[in-house]
Amino acid sequence: MWQPNKLESERLDKLARLSELGIEAYPRRVRRTFTVAAATAEYEALESRGTETAQGLEVTVCGRIRRVNIKGKITFMHIEDESGRVQILLRVNELGEEFYDAIKEKLIDTDDFVQATGTMMRTRAGEISVLAHEFKLLSKSLSPLPVIKQQVMDDGTIVEYGEFSDIEQRYRQRYADLAVNRNVRDVFRKRAEIIRALRRFFDNEGFLEVETPILQPVYGGAAARPFVTHHNQLKQDLYLRISFELYLKRLLVGGYDAVYEIGRDFRNEGVSFKHNPEFTMVEFYKAYTDYQGVMDITERLIAFTAQQVLGRTQISFQGQDIELAPPWPRLTLREAIKQHAAIDYMDYPTADALEAVIRGNGGSVAPGLPWGKLVSHLFEQHVEPRLIQPTFIIDYPRDISPFAKKVDYDDFHVERFEFFIATMEMGNAFTELNDPRDQEQRFLDMAKLYRDEDDDATPLDEDYLRAMRYGMPPNGGWGMGVDRLVMLLTDQRSIRDVLLYPHLREEK
Repeated sequence: MWQPNKLESERLDKLARLSELGIEAYPRRVRRTFTVAAATAEYEALESRGTETAQGLEVTVCGRIRRVNIKGKITFMHIEDESGRVQILLRVNELGEEFYDAIKEKLIDTDDFVQATGTMMRTRAGEISVLAHEFKLLSKSLSPLPVIKQQVMDDGTIVEYGEFSDIEQRYRQRYADLAVNRNVRDVFRKRAEIIRALRRFFDNEGFLEVETPILQPVYGGAAARPFVTHHNQLKQDLYLRISFELYLKRLLVGGYDAVYEIGRDFRNEGVSFKHNPEFTMVEFYKAYTDYQGVMDITERLIAFTAQQVLGRTQISFQGQDIELAPPWPRLTLREAIKQHAAIDYMDYPTADALEAVIRGNGGSVAPGLPWGKLVSHLFEQHVEPRLIQPTFIIDYPRDISPFAKKVDYDDFHVERFEFFIATMEMGNAFTELNDPRDQEQRFLDMAKLYRDEDDDATPLDEDYLRAMRYGMPPNGGWGMGVDRLVMLLTDQRSIRDVLLYPHLREEK
């Protein structure tokens, strides 16, 4: 039950007073003829033609009050909508004493939503304003927003400083965070632009956008613990998907050459600055190519997206200058670990031998890990923190890559790559396995490696194997976390800063 604090109680009193005056606080109807930005642009365009018409431009604008300065019989007010901010001039002569008294008594507050109708003008200070002859309250704010300090410059523009700085409260009350922090709103506008650019790239490349099930009877396509739910009528346990992969590859069997999907995945795992249980992925699968061709697509995609959204391919992320334009270096996993850890893991072809050398070099690993996971551990500890510029790491151990074709030079590695930017793994790709017999054996081999307590086992998907037996064209597949790309292109260090509603612990 809401218990109003002192400021909220004062606003409730104002709400009662407005009702006594016959002023509706939440009217049914609203009218707007221009956004703030459109009204300003229209006025400037008329001004530039040197015509008196600019002085007669009548507009109706709506927005949230951000600043009020009452000076006797005239009030200066700034309102803000999504497009921008404009000053409203309210004078007792235009509005009438009864309504103006409500403003003068401060019954209308900062944070209220209002509608103003009037003519556009410039003040003596040169600020474009609306001289209002009609003014209407649209929504009374009962809880004041967090305070952002403001400074009015000589030209009338507003500079904001300070911020809603309680990080946890910003995430929990994203609505308040967005309302007071324009830079946060800008991040999410850019996020939308990034997703549009990804779609534009794939559409231009001839890919078909599709949608695959979120509720799946068998989860797969990644090594992760799923969320489990239950369908009551069907009496069936289902899983929230951890990947789109196996459903997208079924579509290649069905005759499509190239498909992609942008959507949500769900992994029942820990959270960190780059992990959230619910996140956005983009995956594509393209027939008649391999992981080399997919690397070419990846370079072009990331550079294209940066160019579309930022107008450049050179970015700054957390103080590091990064160039996204192709070509990117391609380094085998084995070469990368030899270079940075001074260990050639091929000299230790069993899990026991590799675990011993890791411990002998001062490393700490859980006992009994499979050989491939030990290799992955070496990479994460010694190589990943050094990968600032875009880099492809290629050729991964077979036993942690169940869907990739074997390389031609040994039986230990497969044609898989991950790409890294700013020390973050951005995506994962394969020359996809299309031999159903080999795929089934991989499922069985991996099942032997996992222990009961492991939470990322890959279950055998018999329907997927059945689809493969109809014949799957050779293809390359690829997946990338969209949230991490947004982090990169908006210079945000935490994934929570690019998710409107990140997952948080229960509020006490």
